[in-house]
This record gives sequence, C-alpha cells and structure tokens, in this order.
Amino acid sequence: MPNYKIAETLDIDVNKVGRWRNRFAKNGYLGIEKDLPRGSNHGGKNSAAQAKLRSKVIKITTQDKPKDATHWTTRSLAKVLGINHSFVNRVWIEVGLKPHLTVQFKVSNDPACEEKLHDVVGLYISPPENAVVFCVDEKSSIQALDRTQPGLPMKPGRCGTMTHDYKRHGTSTLFAALNTLTCEVIGECKKRHTHKEFLSFLKAVEKQTSKELDLHLIVDNYATHKHAKVKAWLKRNQRVHLHFIPTSSSWLNLVERFFGLLTEKQLRRGVFTSVKELEEVIMQFIEVHN
Repeated sequence: MPNYKIAETLDIDVNKVGRWRNRFAKNGYLGIEKDLPRGSNHGGKNSAAQAKLRSKVIKITTQDKPKDATHWTTRSLAKVLGINHSFVNRVWIEVGLKPHLTVQFKVSNDPACEEKLHDVVGLYISPPENAVVFCVDEKSSIQALDRTQPGLPMKPGRCGTMTHDYKRHGTSTLFAALNTLTCEVIGECKKRHTHKEFLSFLKAVEKQTSKELDLHLIVDNYATHKHAKVKAWLKRNQRVHLHFIPTSSSWLNLVERFFGLLTEKQLRRGVFTSVKELEEVIMQFIEVHN
C-alpha cells in the first residue's frame, strides 16, 4: 500500500508512515524495535530519560570530539548515541550550540592595554574641545586583479559568474583618515607604505583641517607610525597628537570598518586592468561615501 493509504487507514500523519517504512527498509525489524528518540527506551517528551539524553548530547558536543573530525555533526553524534539526528538538532537549537562555527579572537598582551583603551574610547565618547578626532590607518597591498575571462551577468535563475583565476596588475596602498564626527574620509593612494608616505599623509590631513582646531589621530602600533622623523615632525606641529591603540586590537580603530565597506562593496568582486583604474575606483568610492 502507498504511504497515504496507510496514513488514512491508521489516521496518522503520512510523514510518520514514511519514516517508519524507511527504518524498516534500512534495518529490518531492528529499525522498528525502538522509536528514537521518543521510544520506550528514552521516554516521552519532558521525561527524566529524555532529560538525561539531552544532557548527554550537550556534554559530548561541548567536551568531546569525534575520532575522524574536528567537530560533531548531528548525524555523527546521533550515530554514536544510537538516536535520531533530528533529536540532536533540536537540542542544539534549544541551547544555542553551533559546532560548525567558530569565532576568531586574540587578547591583547600590551602592558599598557587598559590605559590605551581608556584613552581611545575617551576620544570617541568625549572628544576634547576645539579639536577634531581622526582614525588613521593604511590598507596595504591592495591588488589590481583582472579575471582571465569575462564573467556572465546575473539573470533570473542564475547568479553572476567570475573565473576562479585572475591576472595581477600590481598593488596600491590606501592611506585613510576617518573623521569620527562626520564619518567623512580623507584618502590618498600611494605605491609604498613607509614612514615617508605616512608622514606625507599626515601633512595632507593637517593642511585640510582648520588651523583653529587640534588634531587627535588614533593609529595602530605599526613601526612607521613611530619613526624618528614622524616624531620630529610632531614636535614641530604641536596641534597634532597621536593616540596608539593597544597591540592586537585593530577593532578599536573605526577606519577599519570603512576598509571593510570598501572591500565588500568595491574590491572583492571588482575587476581592474591596471593599478591606475584600481586607485580611481577607490577614490571614487571615498567621494561617494563622503
């Protein structure tokens, strides 16, 4: 008999008929001797037996690893416990377990971490009077990548296409200063990212800022930012102040968020036949952003 006729005869759901028939087809009588995970061996919903099984699923998921993998899947864990994978999936959803995902992190080992953190966050929350706060950094080695063949455009039922391989036409470095009040960006593209280019960019930012205002620049600990010539220039220009974020905490510098937008909206899927074209697109993006 087909599943729907059996379901009508027994007055049960047709999907349940299919599940039981599949179990019998796969494992014979052994497959239907117990209803997992809700059979007599594990009790009904909210029973003590099922609560124990739930705890076991959680414990194994969080404390053990399978022999052949770095993390569990619903089916691999269900196989080990001899239960249905849908039960494992329900438990994971209820308690918020996602073994297939990881989140990257790094704790700063900067001995002055707390002091620098307070300094930078203080600039964001309560900036000084008669001053402007910039987040400054460089996005180095931006590649001008061209695809080896033209891609096909998107159309109904099919996404756009790009070849997996590409041609390299050189690199460029973007120096950017994000105004924390207006979110406007001052940007310049340069071939290199040494202290000379950084100092040249500082001078450009200083020239574009009203002489009546002090400049507070949030930067990371890259060696070029601490070069002797940079320090000498800062001594001669008392209105410019550098504030260093703790090591391994690039997330504290808001210009990194702008770099993320640039990558997402222009660079990742962009096609550039030359460095000049790449730099023109970057500067156009900054203009539209502003």
